[in-house]
Amino acid sequence: MKKISMLLVATILLSSCVSKKKYLALEQENGEIKSQLTKTQVEKEDLENKFAKIQERVDRYNDKINSLSEDVEGLKIENDIKLDVNKDGTVMSNESKRKMLATLENVDPAKLAEAKTLKDSMNLAIQYNLEKTMNSSDLNEDEDIAVNINETVVMISISDKMLFNSGSYRISNKADHILQKLADVINSEESIDVMVEGHTDSRSINTEKIQDNWDLSVLRATSVVRKLQNKYKVDPAKLIASGRSSYQPLVDNDTRENRSKNRRTRIILMPNIDKFFALMEAN
Repeated sequence: MKKISMLLVATILLSSCVSKKKYLALEQENGEIKSQLTKTQVEKEDLENKFAKIQERVDRYNDKINSLSEDVEGLKIENDIKLDVNKDGTVMSNESKRKMLATLENVDPAKLAEAKTLKDSMNLAIQYNLEKTMNSSDLNEDEDIAVNINETVVMISISDKMLFNSGSYRISNKADHILQKLADVINSEESIDVMVEGHTDSRSINTEKIQDNWDLSVLRATSVVRKLQNKYKVDPAKLIASGRSSYQPLVDNDTRENRSKNRRTRIILMPNIDKFFALMEAN
């Protein structure tokens, strides 16, 4: 019995020693795990801080890129609207130059070859655009309508047979088409003045209502102005009516054909050149 009791005590003591060793081992392992966890948390926080700094740098770079993009776009716009004074005295923006070059691709190469300066090229481009806008199957381009440029003044010369009956200052019905196109151009542009000039041949005229060629030329001009104002809603503040009688002939009044050329109405447009290109492009 005594032997059994001693064996039981020994077993309990041995069991107690083993449990304590396991406990100490587990405790050590737990400490290592906690240490590793702490280390991992520190590393995680460090990585998060590094990521935040990287993200901050990325955001700054993106802001710079966006700012540069805006600057580039701003510079492009500024460059487009920048006015340059060219060697021949012509003043126009880079955007207008681009539009002019695009237009010149459609101009007759023979005419283009005659352009010696930028001003010549600009005049050709405006002339092409305006003739295209005013184009009508009813017109004989050489005789009925002509477009010329003097500096930045656009002059449209229209034969009297397109606007009036012979010896009359009343607008004929066939004039509606050409006056409508003319009004469209004028109404598309706010900053433009329009002078309408009446021209006659040298043959004298004297009727109950018309005293002489001065009367006829002025009456024709005012008829056109009234039609533009009343029927086509052109702002009358833009309009100027004048008559030149027979004193600015295109050719000598020595033949019937020449007299016909001299009987004309000249429409003078005085636009802002950049805006003129814009409205021509829209049309």
